[in-house]
Amino acid sequence: MEKQSDRLKKTEILFDSNKIATLGDIKKEIGSNSRMTVYRLLCQMDYLSSYSHRGQYYTLPHIPDFDHDGLWSFKATRFSKYGNLLNTALNLVQFSEGGLTAQELESLLQVETQPALRKLWRDKKISRVRLGRIFVYLSSDSGERRRQELMRKENNLSDDLAVGLEAELLPDELRAGIILFFSLLDEKQRRLFAGLEAAKIGHGGDKKIAELLGLDSHTVSKGRRELFSGSILRVGSRKKGGGRMSVEKKRPK
Repeated sequence: MEKQSDRLKKTEILFDSNKIATLGDIKKEIGSNSRMTVYRLLCQMDYLSSYSHRGQYYTLPHIPDFDHDGLWSFKATRFSKYGNLLNTALNLVQFSEGGLTAQELESLLQVETQPALRKLWRDKKISRVRLGRIFVYLSSDSGERRRQELMRKENNLSDDLAVGLEAELLPDELRAGIILFFSLLDEKQRRLFAGLEAAKIGHGGDKKIAELLGLDSHTVSKGRRELFSGSILRVGSRKKGGGRMSVEKKRPK
């Protein structure tokens, strides 16, 4: 009977030669019809299964040359450093700049992704928001989700925006910095910042900045009016005399 070490060596040679293999390929190479025997060999080699072709292809971790998204394809068979389709979709959505639509993810992975996205959403592993007529899938973390949603809205604008410059002329790093900076402000500071940027754009600025930052246009116009009214308090959020009237404590005579 052939030793397990010999079968392991044959399997390694098969992968080094062909890059990928199916269960049938491995069975033929080692001369066994046992699925369990093949799986024991694969487990010893810490294998990766394809996220395409229903996971029917396998490779070894040292073989793929993954791209910056952690993806690799060989003869139309696709692999991910994250493993199966569910884990791949989860990680790509979580780490995306502005979330991903099903169509965008399918373009990236070259497989159908709608069922996987819906399952992840139902299991609350990712979130989603409707923007226009499409759903955008976002991180489940509230802070990251807010950042992604703002970035998505900013990227969707085709008019002149963001600090009075055309979007295509603004470096990606600066645009990302603006979105991050806005997310760190308190309520009043956000309103004033939005008003300032709307004023820089001019006509239609309130609406554009409201869409960009996820605000109501009335909030933006209010911030713009406050900014140029000269009545902004440097400390606190209320005018002098604002708030509840003080209650004088009466003492018995």
